[in-house]
Amino acid sequence: MGIVVELQSGLPSPTPAQSGHSHATGKNCNGYREISGFENFLSHWFQDVQGYKWVRWQLWLCRLAAVLSLGVLLIVFHWRPKLAVLARCCSCPLALADILLITDSFGQQHVVEVLTEEMDCSSLEMVAELEEIEWRDTVQLYNEEKTLLRYYLFNGLRYIWLGRKGAFCRVSVLNEDWTCNDLYGFQTGLSHLEQSLRRRMYGPNLIDVQVKSYVKLLFEEVLNPFYVFQLFSITLWIFENYYYYAICIFIISILSIGLSLYETRKQSVTLHNMARLVTNVTIRRNSGVEELVSSEELAPGDCLIIPQEGLLLPCDAALLAGECLVNESMLTGESVPVLKTPLLAGEGRYSSETERRHTLFCGTQLIQAKGGGPGGSGAVAVVTSTGFFTAKGNLVSSILYPHPTFFRFNKILLIKSSLVFLATWLELVLMSLDVVTIAVPPALSAAITTGTVYAQHRLKSQGIFCTSPPRINICGKVSVFCFDKTGTLTEDGMDVWGVMEGGHAGFSELVPDPRLLPPGPMLSGLACCHTVTLLQGQPLGDPLELKMVESTGWTLQEPERDGNVVDAEFGGNRVLAVLSPPTQQPQAQGASTSEAVAIVQRFAFSSALQRMSVVTVARGTRSALAFMKGSPEMVASLCRAETVPGEFSSKLHSFSSEGLRVLALAYKPVHRNTDLSTIKRAEVEKDMQFLGLMMMKNLVKPESAQVINMLKVAHRRSVMVTGDNILTAVNVAKSCGMVGFDDKVIFVNATPPTAQSIPTLRFSLEDQGDVITQPSLCQWKTLTQRCIAALCDHFPEYLPKVLLRATVFARMAPDQKTQLVKELQKLNYKVGMCGDGANDCGALRAADVGVSLSEAEASVASPFTSKTENISCVPLLIREGRCSLVTTFSLFRYMASYSLIQFCAVLILYTVRTTLSDGQFFFSDLCLVTILAIVMGRGGPSDKLDPSRPSASLLSLPVLGSLFIHTCVIVLGQLAALFVTTSQDWYVPINSTSIGEDNLPNMEDTSVFALSGFQYIIMAVVVTKGYPHKKPLYYNRSFLCVLLILFAVTTWLVLNPGPVLKILILYDFFDMKFKMLLVALAALNFLICFFVEVLIDLGFLNCLRALRGRRESKKQYKRLNIRLSESPSWPPLNQTLSPGTGAEPDDINIWGFAQT
Repeated sequence: MGIVVELQSGLPSPTPAQSGHSHATGKNCNGYREISGFENFLSHWFQDVQGYKWVRWQLWLCRLAAVLSLGVLLIVFHWRPKLAVLARCCSCPLALADILLITDSFGQQHVVEVLTEEMDCSSLEMVAELEEIEWRDTVQLYNEEKTLLRYYLFNGLRYIWLGRKGAFCRVSVLNEDWTCNDLYGFQTGLSHLEQSLRRRMYGPNLIDVQVKSYVKLLFEEVLNPFYVFQLFSITLWIFENYYYYAICIFIISILSIGLSLYETRKQSVTLHNMARLVTNVTIRRNSGVEELVSSEELAPGDCLIIPQEGLLLPCDAALLAGECLVNESMLTGESVPVLKTPLLAGEGRYSSETERRHTLFCGTQLIQAKGGGPGGSGAVAVVTSTGFFTAKGNLVSSILYPHPTFFRFNKILLIKSSLVFLATWLELVLMSLDVVTIAVPPALSAAITTGTVYAQHRLKSQGIFCTSPPRINICGKVSVFCFDKTGTLTEDGMDVWGVMEGGHAGFSELVPDPRLLPPGPMLSGLACCHTVTLLQGQPLGDPLELKMVESTGWTLQEPERDGNVVDAEFGGNRVLAVLSPPTQQPQAQGASTSEAVAIVQRFAFSSALQRMSVVTVARGTRSALAFMKGSPEMVASLCRAETVPGEFSSKLHSFSSEGLRVLALAYKPVHRNTDLSTIKRAEVEKDMQFLGLMMMKNLVKPESAQVINMLKVAHRRSVMVTGDNILTAVNVAKSCGMVGFDDKVIFVNATPPTAQSIPTLRFSLEDQGDVITQPSLCQWKTLTQRCIAALCDHFPEYLPKVLLRATVFARMAPDQKTQLVKELQKLNYKVGMCGDGANDCGALRAADVGVSLSEAEASVASPFTSKTENISCVPLLIREGRCSLVTTFSLFRYMASYSLIQFCAVLILYTVRTTLSDGQFFFSDLCLVTILAIVMGRGGPSDKLDPSRPSASLLSLPVLGSLFIHTCVIVLGQLAALFVTTSQDWYVPINSTSIGEDNLPNMEDTSVFALSGFQYIIMAVVVTKGYPHKKPLYYNRSFLCVLLILFAVTTWLVLNPGPVLKILILYDFFDMKFKMLLVALAALNFLICFFVEVLIDLGFLNCLRALRGRRESKKQYKRLNIRLSESPSWPPLNQTLSPGTGAEPDDINIWGFAQT
């Protein structure tokens, strides 16, 4: 037994140059050549792995057994791969294994083959030459007569054998500890030999989603336990001479398999086309030569030359020289292009997550590259990840390999299949097995998927694209929906509302138009502190920054291909952009005009840091100024205290309360002797001088309030998750209706410990002048990411309570949004998340239902992508989810009812020594049930969102109760038809010397068959739910037409069948009154079933729950809500709490939260 390791860090950095120390080379216990050398690493263990070797005699024995069992053994091996391994192999150390049995973190078992790749002589020589290089020491090679690399592939990822640790590790461990300096070392390029060796190690650079052939898909689908059961059933019916019925079931099964194959392959092709990317790229060799190669040949460490016109990037890469304008909508759903800037050199460990602004991600479109190549064109980057190890590969993998779901029905079918097969040859039990096979509807698999297929088609017509159809049903169970603020609830664009300069003497008067500012640092900062760039002469960038630059009236220019002249004008510094003031600038207070300013260094905005900064140089001088822009709290904390106005907090509170987006600016002179090209961000963003505040008005989208009100009426909770200021967020929450304007808002303030203080927690009202006599009625709570972190670390017993009541979460970083979604899921919420940008990407994937507002037709960032740029898609998704869920349950109940109708009919007829004919089975299954099941799911969702939610449990009382009652009515109806027939004066008893079809036609079979035909139609009407989650039945015109046609056909078969008598082998009743009596009996059957269903919908069965007593809900948030509602002391207002005070001792145990 062994363990597969996911190494997080600790491998010595694979530097492109000789390291300062060497590692020993030796041999392991098996005599293989091993290059060892990593001592410290952090790992987490996620797979249990057992190694096995092929045993030849066991292998041949299994082949013989497979032949003797007519292939049944192979089917068993397909269902239970562990049995296949145990039967053919023997256990062995991982180092010698041919086959691995992997048990993943979900308990599922997988069998993978250990692959080997021969390394050529040149690779072996290179290992000897580069033995001093640290990353070589992580590779295990076998050197007997030839050099082999041992690895395996699992979920698209490559795992290589590391002999010294005795484990298979992800190949990405070879580059996980690269530092920024290491990446700059690769800028000179790799040699042909080293690049070839790396390519062999990492494998091809492909995100290859396998599109299985129809033959392979058919083979896998046929081996599903359901279809194995159908195969044995058909075999049984053929033995009993039910040829037509066997053909009928075979046709239905083929249709079901065909539908399943079509949908499966269609999804695979869509994902394959979305994921696969092969193009030609230019890389630099260590000789300085640039070569055009296929993107499949890229490996981490390759130096990538990006042309000025950009490209569709086939890998993850760190940008080292130049700037790139990137469209990341395919990956994140963010439609606004992002400007990527060069990575700063340093000894810090490189991480694509923390260095997003300097990382180019696979699958994104590079629109423009500049400043990195000869003459200022193009850019230079180093490949950091390839294939499934890229960000895009990770997202595709989450779609391909989601959390598994367990369907107990399959297990039941597997048991039934085995029983039926074993008994097929025993003639004495053939009739009893007939009854068993009828219990499972042949079209069940196809029927229960039609609701989802129709829902997906309707969503697509509304501009909502789905990459994971099973999530549609989950939409119907969403209990809380989280919304991003900017661009989701509010408009993307903002208007500058005003500017206010500030200093140690206080704030100046509000200036509504930045053009009226006097020339100076504030005006220059507004014009320069941004990442706006030009594309074909048009400015592109963040909408907020575009508005900010536009409000100053300054003009943005970028150096042409030869930027040396421009650089010389600005002190010889490399110029990224030049900002020039307007030629006719409004004069303020008689000040002189401003001078053109060049941006020579740019540190892009980071959500985690909540700020950005630039370094500028004025024309004709070498003196430089650094400007910083960001959240007011963050900017003020990085400024010298004496430069921040005393009324800073009160002004910020006032503007934020009005719903304004507030940004702060600061600046400082940069020392003349500083090298501006290598200056560190940390050096720039400290000891700044506070400049002032800029306020921007962000209007709420008109659809936001309507949608939030719909969700509120439907008792669906809405939550805002934003990176903005908490007061601004509260104002937007009030504007869109999440919080009422008259509601009191409770602010939750949790502070972490310091050297002088302990952590504290305080609940305070928005307006301390008002006293709430019943604080438990005040539900609206707001908190920030700092507060969330302190709650998790120091007040875990309060976290579930706060999550249950909080409505606004502000200053949330992207990873904290993801964590919030997961914490809500721990409370058993079904969580939805709606966002429009890269900051929401992780939360969209973590949520049960993630909706990305994007112009892209499909995004791997979330299972749903809406082209509508507002949240009106949310109630539509919920309505479609509920409709699909109700349709699925209706189809399941109908297929179950159909089986029970046929089951009862056959059982009753067996008691009188007869049965249904082959033609009667054929007519019932194909002409009645299958057609009804196909059109039943076409009904659309209701126009309104109802407060009630559909059930998601097949074992709920209404489902089981209705099936039981309807079955009783069905049995009584069929018995009534039989007894009415036998009571007639002209009744002729059945021939007791014959059995089964030899007794056909007869009166008993014809009367029971006639009524059962009506019952199939009756149950289709009864179980087809409409209000409140679906439109009424008459809106489904195709279903209504089929109902009327089939009712007419069935009535005709009863009253005047004519030539069909011989085909279906029916008895010709001459008494028209008796025939009308059968029709009347069917009508009575319908009225009783319909009345029963209405009573069940009204909650008639709930009286049975009173007998068992009230049970506590299984959902934690419901139990906690009851508990808090009964607590008059919650929340503890205006009390300063410390860890352990005020906590109930069983809080953590009951609610399942532990300190993180």
